[in-house]
Amino acid sequence: MTASLIDGNQIAGQIKAEVAAQVSALKRKGVNPCLAVILVGDDPASSTYVSAKQRVSREIGIRSIQHHFAEDTAESSLVDLIGELNQDASVHGILVQLPLPPHISEYNIVSAIAPQKDVDGFHPYNAGRLVTGLDTFIPCTPLGVSEMISKSGIEASGKHVVIIGRSNIVGKPLMNLLVQKADQANATVTLCHSRTRDIKVHTLQADILVAAIGRPGFVTSDMVKPGAVVIDVGINRIKEKGKTRLVGDVDFDEVRKVASKITPVPGGVGPMTVGILMQNVAKAAVLSSA
Repeated sequence: MTASLIDGNQIAGQIKAEVAAQVSALKRKGVNPCLAVILVGDDPASSTYVSAKQRVSREIGIRSIQHHFAEDTAESSLVDLIGELNQDASVHGILVQLPLPPHISEYNIVSAIAPQKDVDGFHPYNAGRLVTGLDTFIPCTPLGVSEMISKSGIEASGKHVVIIGRSNIVGKPLMNLLVQKADQANATVTLCHSRTRDIKVHTLQADILVAAIGRPGFVTSDMVKPGAVVIDVGINRIKEKGKTRLVGDVDFDEVRKVASKITPVPGGVGPMTVGILMQNVAKAAVLSSA
């Protein structure tokens, strides 16, 4: 068995085309969707992510403005800027690129963003609405994973989904998304993490296995049930022979021999995350004009 690839670039392209059409319709009504991005420091990975988000914004017609702060910026400076952006009617979405420097509280910064402009879906208000099954801004990577599953013809309802990783960015929101009584959901979900004992016992039961633990090649072929769908959320930079390359949390070459479908890294979940972000910005613009 050789797993077929789930092409994140192709699915994200569909989403971006849909958002571009929505943005054009909004502009005809006098609404110009705008995303404000806040970057602190000069972390190469964060800078790359921000550049990608701004490039895609331009491609689909969303105005993007960037605020770049030095690494040693005071937390209060970020809170003040977010307050200004909250009041700016021309800005529909606010995104603070994570991670932040250690001296800045991620919770305080995320909580400062107005929930209706929280296009990352990290504000406690939006997180609570997700848990209770109400319409809200859903974090981009989990929603991207859900869309990949659905648009690849994979039925989540009634399936056992095992997620490795309990972050507030991926693991926990994805769990809450997939257990809802809703389309693309109704799954039975097991959430594993660094303290899970005998993790292989759990992963071997997965119809759909999602790896989001941040460890290169963590998921090996003996951890995967034959025929399972494997979604690799990991993006890890490793150096080999003086060069840096991206790898996921899954041992791709070996796991592909066992799984039925698998996402590559790069070209899998990554493009979906950006596509869903654009979708959330358009949604925020629609809500602002309602």
